[in-house]
Amino acid sequence: MSNAPTPTDDKRKLISPIWLLLHLVPTAIFFVYMEGVAFNHTPDWSIFYKHVAAAYTSLCLTGVFWMCLQGFHVTLVDQVRRKKAGLQS
Repeated sequence: MSNAPTPTDDKRKLISPIWLLLHLVPTAIFFVYMEGVAFNHTPDWSIFYKHVAAAYTSLCLTGVFWMCLQGFHVTLVDQVRRKKAGLQS
């Protein structure tokens, strides 16, 4: 029996604070893009209220995008760690 640490015993974080900051870039780009898409689908109000409604809508979608990005990164890091440890399933 070897004493080599397995990925399940690894106490390192899956996402470092640097990656959290790097994930903000595609999240911000996604927010701006979705605000533009939602702006074209808002009712015919004044420009200010169209931007408010579009930003409010894209904020929810951006939150889902952020969670998906974090989940993808955690899964990817875990798979890489398992592959390095020789526990590929």
